[in-house]
Amino acid sequence: MTGFGKRLPLGEALVQEGVLSPEQLKLALGEQQSTGRMLGELLVGTGIITGRALVRSLAKQLGVKGCVLRHGLMDPELLKLIDEEECERLKIVPMFRVRNVLTVAMAEPQSLPLIDRLQRLTGCRINPVLALEANIKEFARKYAGGNTDVDEFLASLSESEVEVIDKESVDEAPAADIDSMVSGSPIVNLINVAILTAVKDGASDIHIEPDRNGTRIRYRIDGVLRNLMSPPPGMHGAITSRVKVIAKMDIAEKRLPQEGRTRIMAEGREIDLRVSSMPTLLGEKLVIRILDKRNLHVKMEDLGFRSANLEAFKRMLGKPHGMALVTGPTGSGKTTTLYSALDLLRSPERNIVTVEDPVEYQLDLINQIHVRESIGLSFAMALRSILRQDPDVIMIGEVRDEQTARVAVQAALTGHLVLATLHTNDSPSTVARIVDMNVEPYLLSGALNGIVAQRLARTVCNSCATKYYPADTVLAEAGLRDMPNRTFRKGLGCAQCHNSGFAGRLGIYEVMEVKTELQQLIHRAAPAHELRDAFRRQGGVTLDQEGVLLALDGRTTLEEALRVTHVENENVHATSSPRTSTAAAMDEITRDAA
Repeated sequence: MTGFGKRLPLGEALVQEGVLSPEQLKLALGEQQSTGRMLGELLVGTGIITGRALVRSLAKQLGVKGCVLRHGLMDPELLKLIDEEECERLKIVPMFRVRNVLTVAMAEPQSLPLIDRLQRLTGCRINPVLALEANIKEFARKYAGGNTDVDEFLASLSESEVEVIDKESVDEAPAADIDSMVSGSPIVNLINVAILTAVKDGASDIHIEPDRNGTRIRYRIDGVLRNLMSPPPGMHGAITSRVKVIAKMDIAEKRLPQEGRTRIMAEGREIDLRVSSMPTLLGEKLVIRILDKRNLHVKMEDLGFRSANLEAFKRMLGKPHGMALVTGPTGSGKTTTLYSALDLLRSPERNIVTVEDPVEYQLDLINQIHVRESIGLSFAMALRSILRQDPDVIMIGEVRDEQTARVAVQAALTGHLVLATLHTNDSPSTVARIVDMNVEPYLLSGALNGIVAQRLARTVCNSCATKYYPADTVLAEAGLRDMPNRTFRKGLGCAQCHNSGFAGRLGIYEVMEVKTELQQLIHRAAPAHELRDAFRRQGGVTLDQEGVLLALDGRTTLEEALRVTHVENENVHATSSPRTSTAAAMDEITRDAA
């Protein structure tokens, strides 16, 4: 280390701090004269003092912050701002960025010309932190080569070097600022790494689960859970407490379920986290829901609708009043579809109000209400109040009970466009579900514009895509017995897709527009199988057929399409199974695709 200006010699400073004895200094100075090595490098290299002690002493003399670099303190993506070669030449490495402030580890943090150069190079204000040159080079090479294995970070937690030198500056940072990853606690760094990795990989949830051998942390990508990390034993209580502190939950209450929420900064943008805790036999299980606006596709054309379905859905939304329902299981993308509908409808000329539990994403030009059952603000109560707010469009996060269903239908009949979600298997069975909520069929027939049933299917990874022939049993299940020589696409698995063969998801949509025949059937409370037959007669394509079309188009595998669209419905006649009639129903649709 050179260029630090006037100060107490390093050896004397270390002796004064009690890190080094006078005898050790004398021996080290003698060896320095014979080898020509720098004193600090020699002391650390021979194990007389630790790298932390050396940085602490130097930082104190310079009046700057200092740290020993390790996994969990750095964002590898920032090497795109300053490449490895430049980092080694300038003896610097970027650590993390909070808004427009970039924290940089530097061998010479007092060099103003270097700081000015970095500001011009990155466009950020620079927060310099002292680190040893060898430490900087090690991490610049490691991160440039992609060697950022989470397991290596976890192994480092049990080592002594888990404490950052400048604790004071860390304590001043907000607890929920994920980019401020310099912290004195290994648990804080572990949680930071878990959240940051999940955000980078586009995960929707993080599961923190107690295990007999410690803790298991998994995250959900494209609807599938994958292992993220396995912290050492004995950390589960501290990990759950840290997450609950961030989410403003009661860390003392471990016997009852809790919910919390917080907003963090990661990757230079705001991300909402929704946290749920649940007591289990082995301890508390936490699920962190990641609400990242970057993953919200509100443009309807980006969701996966086929052109005919998109036109039908737009016709439902284009009516001045009535009700459009979106159905499917939890996690099938219903809220995203409704947000895309609101994006199409919103304008300064319309008063759009939503009732959600919770509000997942905030949208401009839309008044969003967060349901709070604990204080009596239910869906039904909020809806009644909304009707006195002169709304043009009302969006209901979920129709859960009779009161909500009846108010929603009444609103649709009195000149409002109502959008809502419901948990049902497919479009025809949705009618029976609402009738079961004691909504009169004649009212429903006049209110309902249409129903969209949907699923999410994983799409084939383009980086490792190849052609394959599905098994005969799979073709038979898909109703494609007459296509034995037809090739389909699948992914072999690569680093880009975590060896899954899939990257991203698209919606599969069954769009049932309520026309004259269907309206008459709904009016007389016809069973679901009659509605389904009428839907087919008017040219509708069922959910399972839509999935097969997606596979024929090469966007997903045939097996994946069948997996996500498999519908068990007791009302379907055994002689009119949706699978057995697929090929005949799709002959005209698939001609071009085949």
